[in-house]
Amino acid sequence: MTLRYGREVLAMPGPTNIPDSVLNAMHRPAIDIYSGPLLEVTERCHEGLCSLFGTQGHAFIYAANGHGAWEAALSNTLSAGDEILVLASGRFAINWGATGESMGLVVHTVECDFRDSVSPARVSERLRKDTAHAIKAVLVVQVDTASGVVNDIPAIRAAISAAGHPALFMVDTIASLGTMTFTMDAWGVDVAVCGAQKGLMTPPGLSFCAAGAKALAAHESAGLCTRYWDWTFRRGTEHYHKYCGTPPEHMLFGLDEALRLLQEEGFDKAIRRHTLLARAVRAAVEMWAKGGVLDFNVAEPDARANSVTTIRMAPPHEPSRLLEFCRDTCGVTLGLGIGGLPGFRIAHMGHVNAPMMLGTLGCVELGLKALDIPHGQGGVQAAVETLAEGL
Repeated sequence: MTLRYGREVLAMPGPTNIPDSVLNAMHRPAIDIYSGPLLEVTERCHEGLCSLFGTQGHAFIYAANGHGAWEAALSNTLSAGDEILVLASGRFAINWGATGESMGLVVHTVECDFRDSVSPARVSERLRKDTAHAIKAVLVVQVDTASGVVNDIPAIRAAISAAGHPALFMVDTIASLGTMTFTMDAWGVDVAVCGAQKGLMTPPGLSFCAAGAKALAAHESAGLCTRYWDWTFRRGTEHYHKYCGTPPEHMLFGLDEALRLLQEEGFDKAIRRHTLLARAVRAAVEMWAKGGVLDFNVAEPDARANSVTTIRMAPPHEPSRLLEFCRDTCGVTLGLGIGGLPGFRIAHMGHVNAPMMLGTLGCVELGLKALDIPHGQGGVQAAVETLAEGL
């Protein structure tokens, strides 16, 4: 018997559920790329992104996924042989560093267990040792999509400042922007990157860089800069310069609508919605964990992200069975455990509300019971009570 027929739900951390109005905004003919309405769309998207990033700096839009934004951030500010410091609280900061290494950068790492957030004290300690200021940039993710950990960006900024170090501070907000507070200028972030397919509720294919004054100054002497990623070229007078060629106009139509939805809801209210839904998911997982098989990947409660929860599953139980049940029987797609983590992920980011998340949790609980996976009872009820308490 199958229960999946009806609207299916993506509960994986990217791509996420796309609002109908975003899909409808993209369902239109191509238009002139040199004048008229598309110029207005570009202007609104740039303004909306800067507002969401919390910056008076510049936003750049790329026809690329988040890996493209990583390369754009590095190539526009650094030169071959420069040293960077990667704060490795999960898979994606490490991958960003690997991108830099492939570009000719020298990568240093502050290692961190995949179950913990970055220690600001260790960052400060490492930078104090760099008395020659050879390190030119510090890289960190606000939320790691694999581990589900959230890093304290203001505390890390304070640690860099306490060390008296001039390195650029670069933050990946791909799994956090639109789901939790991020104020680039107020927090002293020099470069922020993001992608369209998570909290921004747009199909994969666009990524973004936001650059502050210090990063733009570093750009002037960046030896790695190439034409496609080049911030100077993309600030040219012609509209096509902003995309280094033909604009990805249908993706822009979708992004424009997604940003409008976020502005209509209000950024603070969107963050509050994500906070409440994340609490509900964590309440359910806490109950399930009493069965001794499931557990949070992130050990410290305050370090658990509001966009994705990573759940460990103890052997010999296989998470693939649960994921297949939820997908094939219920029409709910959960996230695979990645980066070597033995478990699965429940995303609660972007176009999600209480019925969607409670339904997802109900399907997981149904799967646990149907597959005889030991778990504590009452996870969904705990989620309901948590939401009620937060209203």
